[in-house]
Amino acid sequence: MQYERFAVFKHYGRFIQQFIVSALSALPLVVATALVATALMATTSVALASQTVTDVRGRTVEVPDAASRIAIDDGRFLIALSLIHEDPVSILAAWAHDANRLGADVYADWQEKYPALDDLPRIASSAGAFNVESILAAAPDVMVVSSGAGPSEAQVQQLEMGGVPVVYIDFFTAPFENLETSLMLLATMTNREDEAESFLAFRRARLDEIQTRVASLSEEDRPTVFLEPHAGMSSDCCNSPGRGNMGDFIEFVGGHNIGADVISQAFGQLNLEYVIASDPDVYIATGGPHLERAGGLVLGSRYSESEARQSLVGVSERTGISFLTSVSKGRVHGFSHQLINSPLDVVAIEAFATWIHPELFADIDVAATLEAINTRYLQVPYRGTYWVDIKPN
Repeated sequence: MQYERFAVFKHYGRFIQQFIVSALSALPLVVATALVATALMATTSVALASQTVTDVRGRTVEVPDAASRIAIDDGRFLIALSLIHEDPVSILAAWAHDANRLGADVYADWQEKYPALDDLPRIASSAGAFNVESILAAAPDVMVVSSGAGPSEAQVQQLEMGGVPVVYIDFFTAPFENLETSLMLLATMTNREDEAESFLAFRRARLDEIQTRVASLSEEDRPTVFLEPHAGMSSDCCNSPGRGNMGDFIEFVGGHNIGADVISQAFGQLNLEYVIASDPDVYIATGGPHLERAGGLVLGSRYSESEARQSLVGVSERTGISFLTSVSKGRVHGFSHQLINSPLDVVAIEAFATWIHPELFADIDVAATLEAINTRYLQVPYRGTYWVDIKPN
């Protein structure tokens, strides 16, 4: 392949780029970026094979035909890459090192299998301030960023001047609209289209089954649902999805998200008084290892089912939440936040379906779905407790 034939030229160009970025770090960003671009053009003048992709923002971007050095601004993109690539760390040029987004226990599993993960250059997380210099220094073939955050238009221009194309993907804001496109973008850039299509077919089959059953429900048959992300993180109440994100999961499986009635964006906050007045039929909390110190909902590989359930009981006994009918009737559930905002959303969707319409979806085995994903697709499987219920008395 032409791209491979001239890999040595590209590697040399990266060396020059990294040297210049390091040497000129004291100069203004615009000057340093221009000099890097000049060095790249001088050392990579031989044409490399490329292709054009369209990202989730509708931008057309020219990227290498087979990117072998990808930078990501969200650790959860590792999960997406591991669904389609046998060694996702080998194709990373840099990442955000935001281990909290993976969960401490899951991250430890990744470190054990891929020790090189810790040696990769660190760049800014999409949750923090975007840093152009750190990305230019890592010299990736392409920078993959979160559509809901990421760089400004000026920063994108600076990266492009430095020879780094920018591609936006989204597993968070509009999952039903953007998830398939986002995974296929990663697959197209790494020549893993067949692997991506295999997983997406697996996901579609399960979503189609849910959609078929929900189609017969009337509006009166849709229970009201309050979903509280990061439950117990603070004394303030209450975080909630609005229109988009996990709120879409609730609507898809035949529920009514009370947050969508007052929050127009994907995520926001509800007053406790509003939650109490709405008195939702179902309460779902999300959590993970990051909430252990706060006394919130804990889920993950190092927690037993009884430990997770005990933490969910604690979350449900907080002032205000304990008043809800859903709590008194035992319709209280917890789900791992680390399994959301990734292509593994099908696990959350199936769990929500069984909680919101237990009779309609009594035959769905969520654990079997996750095990199938672990066995057939993931390079680092999920083991442990990732969802839990409080059983009615």
